[in-house]
Amino acid sequence: MFRFSNGVMALLFAFGAVVQLNDPDPIRWVVMYVAALVVALTAATRGSVPVALPAAVGLIALAWAMLIAAGGPGPAEYLQMFQAWEMRSLPVEQAREASGLVIIVGWMAVVALRRPKR
Repeated sequence: MFRFSNGVMALLFAFGAVVQLNDPDPIRWVVMYVAALVVALTAATRGSVPVALPAAVGLIALAWAMLIAAGGPGPAEYLQMFQAWEMRSLPVEQAREASGLVIIVGWMAVVALRRPKR
C-alpha cells in the first residue's frame, strides 16, 4: 500500500511540476515539485528512502510555505482558491502556492516517518 500511495503521489507531483510551466517563475516551482516527485518515486520503487531526503525536501517546502503565508494570503483567499482555475489575484495565487507546499510537507513527513516492516 505504501508503494502504491507513493506512486499516486509521484503522479500528482509530476502534474504539479507540469502546471508550473506557465507560471511567471516556473524554475523554482518545477524544481520543488520534481524534488518531491523523486522522493515519492524512489519510495514507490524501492519501498523506502533515506530519511534525510524527504526531511530535506519537506523542510525546504515548510520554510517556503511559511514565508508565503506570513506575508500574503488571508482566510478569504484560501476560500477562493477553487472558484476558478485562472489566476484571480496575487493573494489567491499565493494561497494556492502555499497549499501545494503544505501537501509536499505532509507527504514528505509520511515518507520520512515510515519505518519498513521487518
